Amino acid sequence: MSAWFGEKPPEAVTDRECRAYAQKRMESGIAASTARTEMQALRAALRWAAAQKIIAECPNVPLPSRSPPKERWLTRDEAHALIDGCEAFHIRLFVILALGTGARVSALLELPWSRVDMDRRIIDLRDPGKARTAKGRARVPINDGLLATLQEAHAIRETDWVIEWAGDRVASVKRGFRAATIRAGLEGVTPHTLRHTAATWMAQAGVPLWEIAGFLGHSNTAMVEETYAHHSPGHLKGASRVLDMTLLQQFPVERVNTSIRKRQ
Repeated sequence: MSAWFGEKPPEAVTDRECRAYAQKRMESGIAASTARTEMQALRAALRWAAAQKIIAECPNVPLPSRSPPKERWLTRDEAHALIDGCEAFHIRLFVILALGTGARVSALLELPWSRVDMDRRIIDLRDPGKARTAKGRARVPINDGLLATLQEAHAIRETDWVIEWAGDRVASVKRGFRAATIRAGLEGVTPHTLRHTAATWMAQAGVPLWEIAGFLGHSNTAMVEETYAHHSPGHLKGASRVLDMTLLQQFPVERVNTSIRKRQ
């Protein structure tokens, strides 16, 4: 972005220039969502500059369309296969934690034992040292299976971090996770798929969307409704029942005809 816009004055940031930049970035292989994030950063910088009177006015920055939500999620059998494919304990712990909390990767890798209360069975994913952002974090309960794994990990801990390896905090699980997916024979699965899987399982079990949103750390249900509502067994069924033509069978034809004649 700096190479494209860095030397240009604000008035050069036109709709045409922005669209050309986004198109070139997507042609280079990045996802539309990444191009959108970059353009959002440009928009935020220009708005800040205008608010600080550094530039006279903020030009319009059009954003690429959102990418369609990813539909890949794990079945229960796939999840068990993935866990079985984890040779390293810290990768196995990460997978079970991610499925049991629905947390983002960064939240789990930054989680210290001080925010895991196994007596009250609560994990506080919120980092008190960080300002709250749109990507919220929640306090989530610890289920039975997760509790057993956490107790096992706590007994052999060497650091203050829940996810650790070789006496140090883990910065990334990408390599170990990728190896586990290969052993499990899974394709199109990333660490973020686990968060998507957790939300999908909750929706399929009929958990209210507002409760799923709270579990994931969202302040409202908009994203959850857009992404997971169709997995809910009761989604739109109430509306569908209103349109059920078999309801007419509850009324004899004679009563329907009589009602029509009275209206005439």
